[in-house]
Amino acid sequence: MQPVRIGLIQLTATANKQENILRTLNHMKQAVSQGAQIICLQELFATLYFCDTEDHQHFALAEPIDGPTIKQMQDFARTHEVVVIVPFFEQRARGLFHNSAAVIDADGSILGYYRKNHIPDDPGFYEKFYFTPGDTGYRIFRTRYANIGVLICWDQWFPEAARITSLMGADIIFYPTAIGWELESTPETETEQYQAWQLIQRSHAVSNGVFVVSVNRVGKEAVTRFWGGSFVSNPFGAIIYQAPHDKEEVQVITIDLDQIQHYRTVWPFLRDRRIDTYHPILKRYLDDESNA
Repeated sequence: MQPVRIGLIQLTATANKQENILRTLNHMKQAVSQGAQIICLQELFATLYFCDTEDHQHFALAEPIDGPTIKQMQDFARTHEVVVIVPFFEQRARGLFHNSAAVIDADGSILGYYRKNHIPDDPGFYEKFYFTPGDTGYRIFRTRYANIGVLICWDQWFPEAARITSLMGADIIFYPTAIGWELESTPETETEQYQAWQLIQRSHAVSNGVFVVSVNRVGKEAVTRFWGGSFVSNPFGAIIYQAPHDKEEVQVITIDLDQIQHYRTVWPFLRDRRIDTYHPILKRYLDDESNA
């Protein structure tokens, strides 16, 4: 058995960035006390989800990769010998910003970072105003405890991202997330949307034979009620753990990486891939001339 203990930190946020960071660090200590070896934070954990409006003042919230927030997380990782996935608003250069996640190993070193590739633009989610699409490519990080992949929120709807990350050797795909319901949505819509969100990620677990860990924020912010519901799926899509929709939660879940071998041999999807037939996927859309 190859057990790994995963810490999920599902929190509300305030307008005070430093308060959010300190509260998160306190909750991370709670996860460590429960034995967490890898901790994942929610998307843009240090701030409110500011992308609900287009406001140039919000660019002041961004930091470089070697900024104070990442340094605090490095200190925490080093002290507690824990891997930390830190989503943050990255200022890469003057006028150039990304929605990013740093991966810090258990010795406090930065293994690298991932920049969100798929950038949404919807009512209440005006991310294209703030973020340049990522250029890191899909990545895996060989941490002390597991080989992990990190994708961010809107990336979770795209099977290509999960497939590539899995083919690179990820045992676990983490999805730091900020997603919720419109305040006026009906219970039927809320159920349908949450189920679709969870189902697509569970399908990535099944088709790739990996664990999936999705960490969402919770609470009402402006026009959105973030639906929480952070969860862990095993490599066959079974829900090992699901957080509530309406409150903060710190949870540590033990997973067995040896299960990957079991599921991939019993259901050998990777063996049976017909990579020689997949070239049409590189097209935006298969118009009539593309089918000729």
